[in-house]
Amino acid sequence: MATTPTRLILVRHGTTPTTGKILPGRAEGLHLSTRGLQQATAVGEQLGPRYGTVDVVLASPLERARETAEPLIRRLDQPLVVEERLIECDFGEWTGATLTKLYRKPAWRDLMAQAGNFRFPGGESIREVLDRMLDLVNEIRHQHSGETVVGFTHADPIKILATEALGIHLDQMHRISVATASMTVFVIGESGINLDSLNTGVMIGGAPV
Repeated sequence: MATTPTRLILVRHGTTPTTGKILPGRAEGLHLSTRGLQQATAVGEQLGPRYGTVDVVLASPLERARETAEPLIRRLDQPLVVEERLIECDFGEWTGATLTKLYRKPAWRDLMAQAGNFRFPGGESIREVLDRMLDLVNEIRHQHSGETVVGFTHADPIKILATEALGIHLDQMHRISVATASMTVFVIGESGINLDSLNTGVMIGGAPV
C-alpha cells in the first residue's frame, strides 16, 4: 500500500556574531546575535501559517540551532528533540578559522571545485554528511509518514541534501544558497526525496531577510 508523503522543513539557524567571518563548525558557546534572535522570532511566527500543522521539531545539538527553534516550540507547546544527525559538518583543523584565511588555502579551492571527494582536514567528508542526512531522512519517512517534521540545522547539511533531491553531483553544492533563518522544504515519498522549495526567507518589519 502506498504511503503518504512526509514533509521535511529544514531551517538554517539565525545569524551569529561570526556569521560570514569565521567557520565555527561544532565549537560550543556560539549563540545567536540580536539579529539572529529577531530571525528566530520571525521563524516561530511565520512557519506555522505558511506550512500548516507541525508534528515534530528536531534540532542540531549546537546552541545556535536550538536557540533558533525555541520561539517555534514555545508557540507550538511541543518538546524539542535534539537530533545529532542535524549537526554542522565536522570541519576538523579548520574549526574556528577565519574565512579570509581559509580562502587562501589550496584545499579551499579543492572544496569549491570537487566537494564530492573532499574531506575537511582531520574532520568529516562531504559524502559522510550526505550519508547521515539520508539516514535521518529514511528514519523520518518510516516513523513520521504523512507528517510534517521541522529540523533546525546548518547551511552545509541543507545544501548537501538538496543536491541529492535535485539529482545533481555533490561537486555542485556550493552553487546552492541557504541564508540564515531560511526554510527549505523536502517531500519524502516512496520514490525518494524531492525538493519542494529552497531558501525561503522570513519577513522582519515587512521586509525579507
